[in-house]
Amino acid sequence: MIRDLKEEDLNQVYALGNLLNENFSKGNPLEKSLMDSYTHTLVYESDNKIKGFLMYIELEDTIDILNLYVDKKERNKKIASNLIDTMFSNMGQGIKMVTLEVRTDNVPAISLYKKFGFLVLHTRKNYYNDTDAYLMGRRIVE
Repeated sequence: MIRDLKEEDLNQVYALGNLLNENFSKGNPLEKSLMDSYTHTLVYESDNKIKGFLMYIELEDTIDILNLYVDKKERNKKIASNLIDTMFSNMGQGIKMVTLEVRTDNVPAISLYKKFGFLVLHTRKNYYNDTDAYLMGRRIVE
C-alpha cells in the first residue's frame, strides 16, 4: 500500500534512507513532510514494514524529486514505479516540470526514469563527490 508518511514511520524511513546515503538522517528532515504543505514523502508499506519511499518538494509549477529508495530485497517488484505513479497522480494543478538528480552510474534508476519520460538535461560534474550526476527532467503538458 502506498500512503503519506506518518510520524510512526520515521524510524523505518530513516533506516532505509541511511542505506541510500549514510548521512541521510542528517540532511533530510522527514519531519518537514509532516509539517509543511510542499515537502511530501510517500511510503510503500507491506506487512507493516516500509519497503520503499519517495520524497519530493512541490513548489508553484515544479516538483523536485529528492530521494527514491526501495529496500534491496524488494527491488524489481514495481515498488518504485508505483511510488512515481502515485506522485504524478497526486501532484497539484499547474505543475509544468519534474526534476531529479541521479548518479550517472545508476543505470537501473536512469532506465526507470526514462520509462516515465524523463530526459537527461545536464551533467553535473562531481555532484556526488567523485561521481557525476545527471539532472533529469520531465515536462508536464497540460
